Amino acid sequence: MLQQTRNTERFQVDRLQSAAFDYFLRYSDAGTGLVADTSLPDAPSSIAATGFGLSCYPVGVERGWIGRGEAAGRVLMTLRFLAQSRQGSDALATGYRGFYYHFLHMKTGERVWQCELSTIDTALLIAGVLTAGAYFSGDSAGEREIRALADKLYARVDWRWALGRGEILTMGWRPPGRFLKYRWQGYSEALLLYVLALGAPHHAIGPEHYREFTAAYAWTTVDGAPHLQAAPLFVHLFPQAWLDLRGIGDAPMRDEATDYFDNTCRAIALQRAHAERNPGDFAGYGGDMWGLSACGGPAGRQRLVDGRWQRMLGYAARGAPGGPDDGTLAPWAPVACLPFAADASQSALAELENCYPDILCESRFPGGFNPSLPGVGPEGWVDDRVVGLDQGLVVMMIENARNGFVWELTRSIPAIRRGLQRADFRGGWLETRETA
Repeated sequence: MLQQTRNTERFQVDRLQSAAFDYFLRYSDAGTGLVADTSLPDAPSSIAATGFGLSCYPVGVERGWIGRGEAAGRVLMTLRFLAQSRQGSDALATGYRGFYYHFLHMKTGERVWQCELSTIDTALLIAGVLTAGAYFSGDSAGEREIRALADKLYARVDWRWALGRGEILTMGWRPPGRFLKYRWQGYSEALLLYVLALGAPHHAIGPEHYREFTAAYAWTTVDGAPHLQAAPLFVHLFPQAWLDLRGIGDAPMRDEATDYFDNTCRAIALQRAHAERNPGDFAGYGGDMWGLSACGGPAGRQRLVDGRWQRMLGYAARGAPGGPDDGTLAPWAPVACLPFAADASQSALAELENCYPDILCESRFPGGFNPSLPGVGPEGWVDDRVVGLDQGLVVMMIENARNGFVWELTRSIPAIRRGLQRADFRGGWLETRETA
């Protein structure tokens, strides 16, 4: 566990976690509580980043970075806004059928960028809503209202409608009435989406839809062990920021005698091995310098510091093995892997600090960097944005590594237990008596 690491390393991790938490204080709106997608001026809100923020406020209270009363006030303001904002099928609403548009105007909550009504981003938001509701369990009027609003927001999401008359959940919908053609089938971050849709008190989907989701799982073998492949790290990390999947497994995992937690450990080992082999001969890569995930990056054909030309991918879900790779690394990814590979994560942090001392922006990791490109320093190209999703993942995963705090909260949520059980997860903590 994280508390067993050396004092110098613990101080470094604590500093990163505190700075990441501060993102949600600095980049949330004082009137709506919505959290900005990035640190860029005039950035819209991301509902997923708002969900991460709602989950991070309890961590901030426990770590002494914010008072309980102030944190509860922030949560209550956000939940009130979400509950009162307009739901409708027109292009300027905040959401529809309990779902929310991916990006919202920070002050009005209106849809921006002609974005989609997003099923996965709504799931990340609702996960944060439920986590905050589980933490603020006191008898004050404010904390009682938080729990009531959390229940209301979760209950009104029409998960069955999001099936779009099919067997698996759609990725989203656009006004005035068109589902996106892509659906969530096969291993992905939508594992969290399906658990919430299965456990809902109203409009829940059935276990048969989860079986259709897992029917497309593609297995490979890593060092003699079965492995469920997903190249970008965020696919493994996002669901497990909330879901404690240690020692429990659904039918596909039980059939292969593994679980999602161990699968993530293998995914990290694969990324480290890829970085050590470095088939693209990119600068900085090695067993202690890794982290391929969805992130912003340079775009177009560019000349590397070694004189070669390389096609850069812009924003992309980079990953290994088998995923796209243009030398751009997500510096926040190793610290988000602390619960799964503490030694590897700490070594990566030490490498970042030694080799790229100016990588931090306001003491926080940027979205990505590419040391293979020319830049002011050895960091090369550095994203000019700090991203809310990344900061939330850093806060939550450090705390899970330290003491399992977020996992403990979500294990206490009946809907999480119900969703996992309806997905046919068994074993581990699910075998203990259900929390009232």
